[in-house]
Amino acid sequence: MKFSENWLRSWVNPALSSDELGQLLTMAGLEVEALEAVAPAFNNVVVAEVLEVVKHPDADRLNVCQVNVGEAMPLTIVCGAPNVAVGLKVPCARIGAVLPGDFKIKQAKVRGIASFGMMCSDKELGLAEERDSHGLWVLPETAPVGVSLRDYLELDDKLFTLKLTPNRSDCSGMSGIAREVAAFTGSELNAVQISVQAISLNEQLPVVVQDAIACPLYCGRRLSGVNAAAQTPVWMQRRLERSGLRCINAVVDVTNYVMMELGQPMHAYDAASLSGGITVRRARKDETLTLLNDQAVVLDETVLVVADDARVLAMAGIMGGAGSGVETSTRDIFLEAAFFHPDAIAGRARRFGLATDSSFRFERGVDFAATRKALERATQLLVEICGGTVGEVSEVCGALPARAAITLRPARVARVLGVTLDCEEISNIFNKLHLDFELHCENFRVVPPSFRFDLEIEADLIEELARLHGYDAIPALPPRIALTMLPDCESQRPLQNIQQRLVARDYQEIVSYSFVEEKVERELVGNTEPVALQNPIASNMAVMRSSLIGGLVEALRFNLNRKQPRVRLFEVGACFARAADDYLQTQRLSGMAYGASAPEQWALKSANVDFYDVKADVEALFAPKTLRFVAAVHPALHPGRSARIYCGEQAIGWLGELHPHWQQQYDMPQAAVWFEVELAALTQTSVPHLAEISKFLPVRRDLAVLVNEDVSVQSLLDALREAGAPYVQTIDLFDVYRGKGVDPGQKSLAFRVALQDTQKTLTDTEIEPSIAELVKVLNKCGAQLRI
Repeated sequence: MKFSENWLRSWVNPALSSDELGQLLTMAGLEVEALEAVAPAFNNVVVAEVLEVVKHPDADRLNVCQVNVGEAMPLTIVCGAPNVAVGLKVPCARIGAVLPGDFKIKQAKVRGIASFGMMCSDKELGLAEERDSHGLWVLPETAPVGVSLRDYLELDDKLFTLKLTPNRSDCSGMSGIAREVAAFTGSELNAVQISVQAISLNEQLPVVVQDAIACPLYCGRRLSGVNAAAQTPVWMQRRLERSGLRCINAVVDVTNYVMMELGQPMHAYDAASLSGGITVRRARKDETLTLLNDQAVVLDETVLVVADDARVLAMAGIMGGAGSGVETSTRDIFLEAAFFHPDAIAGRARRFGLATDSSFRFERGVDFAATRKALERATQLLVEICGGTVGEVSEVCGALPARAAITLRPARVARVLGVTLDCEEISNIFNKLHLDFELHCENFRVVPPSFRFDLEIEADLIEELARLHGYDAIPALPPRIALTMLPDCESQRPLQNIQQRLVARDYQEIVSYSFVEEKVERELVGNTEPVALQNPIASNMAVMRSSLIGGLVEALRFNLNRKQPRVRLFEVGACFARAADDYLQTQRLSGMAYGASAPEQWALKSANVDFYDVKADVEALFAPKTLRFVAAVHPALHPGRSARIYCGEQAIGWLGELHPHWQQQYDMPQAAVWFEVELAALTQTSVPHLAEISKFLPVRRDLAVLVNEDVSVQSLLDALREAGAPYVQTIDLFDVYRGKGVDPGQKSLAFRVALQDTQKTLTDTEIEPSIAELVKVLNKCGAQLRI
């Protein structure tokens, strides 16, 4: 939000310097991002009129001019500007003037003729950024000769640039900023005086609002016989330009001026281009509109539009269409002022790559109580500048947003702010902020005004009290709170501990967006019903992620594009999914490894990371818990190199190599290995308990069996461990063999069984029943003992 200090002081003029005013606005929560002078320093430059132009006798490109600078005698000035002509009003630097760049004007002879000053271009005055520089800077015909240019154009003005937060839409107009300054300084607020114009045109355009929720209030009126080619007043041009707006024509300039003045966006249509009445409705699928910037857009039912009986005229609250815009030849206009609900506008402009002053205000909320006021103000200015006759207002008003009352407890204020404000001070602050309130039993019942969409709960009112009381007036006191230690649950492992384990295994943590592209979510993750965002910040961030794999893949590609040969990444974050009529949010940990399994070193042969390397990382994370890995299919993973991860009977995640399809699509020379687990299963751990360590030697027995290729090792290990054979401590696979002596379609598996007792050394008599039990279990699983 950019504005002129002089414009602000026409509303409210506190006894503060520019810097002090900037500091006050910042402390009020309206951060002043920049405070700069309108023009560079120069002096002794006045408005002059060219009286006579004669060719220089000794130079083809020079002219000898007689220039009136408001003195008794005109000045003779030699000028080389191509546009110099009799009757022009131009800036003239008199002898002794100092221009930007420390350029001093002196009396000089130019090809034998004395020159007593210099007529200037805007570039020479350091003002070329405001206007294109083509020779002399031609001033309006009404410019008073002899008056200081700085005074005439108010060049001693300052420009404020505010960095408005989204909740302070009430300060997107000069009236709102002035209201804040008046509240903080106690200065008188000089609101603009609006005179309602007499109705002299018996014509009223019919208005229909089909979506009353999206457009609760629509006002419009017809003005006939306007002169759109009229000259916009210099004071209005100056204020618009210093607000960063380009002057177009008198009608458009007035609508922009009212928007900057009152914060109410407006639009004017060429009434001659309208067919029938005005309808505010949802766009139809594939309906098209060419905007004022010549951009053609294809609309759908999510976009609110203003239309007539034949076509769409404008994207409501965003931008008008080129076919109904006001030109200098326009004589009849339809002037629109409306309140479009923020939910109906939010995100629509960004979706089409637009960022307009209108959408900026509507999507944050405008003051619906000022809509009719803005229409009357624009009508007043148009009649004063462009003339014309005024028609009746066509108004459609539905259910405007209700402002719920907020209860404020002074005791709560004291507790939050650490300072006690009595009821009188609170009342004074509320009056300064134009808040309606009642005092009941020492509690305030406050109804927020229509221009403060950000006031919804008690904490918002406490913030307002803190702002007006002054943050610097709140004493810095140490908290008087009894300090207690937080209990450390032994069954919960800290997240930091888990992160450190991964870092110790060469993984680096990333943080990615929770928003992903819908195509990635559907195809890579296999989520056919992703949680869509109502207002995505970009088309490739349209849905919420249900897995962390998308962010890891993008981070991996980013590193590969920068020639990183070995990448190990992990992320901890929230994932989102649908659950019946609700949404489910879970915390997960996910990791991805690519490149060599170990850093390059002379004593170790290089090998690419594979399924088993990352499986070992996952097992190390969960230790001392034992995991099971069961072959399963995931759309992102290689069908023969992927597994579901189980902790007990609960499926807690996935592990596998990236599918060759995705490897090829992402242009990866080798497959990456990915894992993802539920964070709750990882942080939950068992409380350590005392177990006696045996002093006796363990006994080991090896069992070699033949099984079919389709029998998984995990299924055999699960069956053996569940058998509960006496004295059995561990069962591990130590060999897999295929080849000579083993029939095709079969494989040989060798298990090592460790048996031990805490009270004695086991004998063969005690061992054999346990081994027999294990062999029996293997036989039930289709395994045959190799002799």
